[in-house]
Amino acid sequence: MIGALVLVLAAVGFGLYWFQPWKLWADRTVSEAVPPTAPSTAPADPSAVPSAPAKPAGPQTLATGTLISHEHSTTGTVRVVKLADGSRILRIENLDTSNGPDLKVWVTDAPVREGKAGWHVFDDGAHLSLGDLKGNKGDQNYALPDEFDPGKYTSVSIWCDRFDVSFGAATLEAA
Repeated sequence: MIGALVLVLAAVGFGLYWFQPWKLWADRTVSEAVPPTAPSTAPADPSAVPSAPAKPAGPQTLATGTLISHEHSTTGTVRVVKLADGSRILRIENLDTSNGPDLKVWVTDAPVREGKAGWHVFDDGAHLSLGDLKGNKGDQNYALPDEFDPGKYTSVSIWCDRFDVSFGAATLEAA
């Protein structure tokens, strides 16, 4: 009798750890701004004419996409942004999805498909993990590594690594 009770408690404990059902009711909102632009360097002599055209001082949007729902209802937009220092970030804006265990942000080479056909495709080919999803709601930034090639990585997925399923995804289209 005690052995059976221990087994049941162990199974319940493992199930709670594995599925983490409380996350379905616990939202985490993130409100990150686009990183600031580089400070303007004005010429010392206001009448001086710059010898070369000035580079854009602010962030430039290189690609955009709209998130669609997969395993869980997901909305928001994504942007690949080139910052003034030349680095690039993936920006997720107005995200609204379910919280869950082991959620990651991936850029992938997989096509975005609607419905169940799109739930499991993102780990079939090339993908780069940008790290843990910071929150299931709000605006957030993820540094893109140097190996990010927008010609190769054409989609974004909010990926549940524990269950190998996409919560939502977006196709990246050149801006």
